[in-house]
Amino acid sequence: MDRVQRRSLVWALLAVAIIIAAVWALRPAPILVDTAAVEEGPMRATVDEEGKTRVKEVYVVSAPIAGRVLRSALEAGDAVEGGRSVVAVLQPTDPALIDVRTRKDLEAQVEAARSAVRLAEAELEQARSELSFAERDLVRARTLAPTQAISKRALDKAVHDVEVRKAALARAEAGVDFRKRELASARARLISPGSEIVESGSAPETTGSTGAICCVQVRAPASGRVLRMLVKSEQVVAAGTPLLEIGDPQDIEIVVELLSTDAVKIRESADATIEGWGGADAIPAVVTRIEPGGFTKVSALGIEEQRVRVILDFKGPADAWKTLGHDFRIYARITAWKSDRVARVPLSALFRQGDDWAVFRVVDGSVELALIEIGHRNREAAEVRSGLKPGDRVVLHPSDRVHDGVAVAERPIASATR
Repeated sequence: MDRVQRRSLVWALLAVAIIIAAVWALRPAPILVDTAAVEEGPMRATVDEEGKTRVKEVYVVSAPIAGRVLRSALEAGDAVEGGRSVVAVLQPTDPALIDVRTRKDLEAQVEAARSAVRLAEAELEQARSELSFAERDLVRARTLAPTQAISKRALDKAVHDVEVRKAALARAEAGVDFRKRELASARARLISPGSEIVESGSAPETTGSTGAICCVQVRAPASGRVLRMLVKSEQVVAAGTPLLEIGDPQDIEIVVELLSTDAVKIRESADATIEGWGGADAIPAVVTRIEPGGFTKVSALGIEEQRVRVILDFKGPADAWKTLGHDFRIYARITAWKSDRVARVPLSALFRQGDDWAVFRVVDGSVELALIEIGHRNREAAEVRSGLKPGDRVVLHPSDRVHDGVAVAERPIASATR
């Protein structure tokens, strides 16, 4: 090979190398994606909702009568003994204020009652005088009767007159007492807050708040602790006004208000876990009751929702939840379905393809579109019924750059399922 041919061969090889380098440099680089494997194992679907704890037996102590409840020395958390501890004291209220026209009317009634008393006293004096006269007549008649100076009838009439006059005297005495009571009633209607009245011939009678010596003591209906003081300061309350709540903070349960569409998915005795209560570990629980009736609740967005109360009990040692009390916030995860062995795909790999669910499956450095059928879902994964098998790797969070047939570079991460 002469020199010219060798030079031509060198230039040809150089040109081929340049072309190969250009093609290599301009070819599209694989897209970096996160992937996860389809795994087979246990799975459960839950209904998640906020709830709160509550004491199972809450006793609301109410005012048995209307009155002025005194300031209580009890505080929330104080221990009380059923039937012995006094939890509230009620006293009579002060009388109402009287307007001018009513006062004038009542004062006139008082004066009329005084006049009636004087009239009754005059009738009493008349009855006493007539009785005294009849008794003297009877003495004379008995003196003359042995000498037959008067007839037997006259003696009997004298005796009869004395008996009639005694009855008249008793009636007059009762009339005086009745009229005095009417006067006292009329005076009582004039009582205003802080006033005093003095009856003629009697000791002063103080009324109003300073004279209220009677009271009603309300005792605890059951032993436990004060959960909440509804009325702390002294004030006037109506009959039936709630004053405080009593219960045992260690005998608690959980109430969760679920959407009615979620409540139909769970059953009594279903397992649950309590999270978000402030402790490090989740607390096991069990559904004990699903109330048969729902109620309407307006959400924070102003949407009317039908809710159903679901009651749960704690399981395991009481030390796990001993720091919880009445009306504490919790987050409940109630099991609606579970299986010991299913194929699971991460939720982050799913997207809609028309009416079907789909994923991008990684095969030999590129992706292919796979339509799948899913079943139950939870917050992390979905049950795979068809379209994938355990061990397949799928793209997580596929972007708009990922499409069927594109080359990808896997960046394996820890499994997104549990």
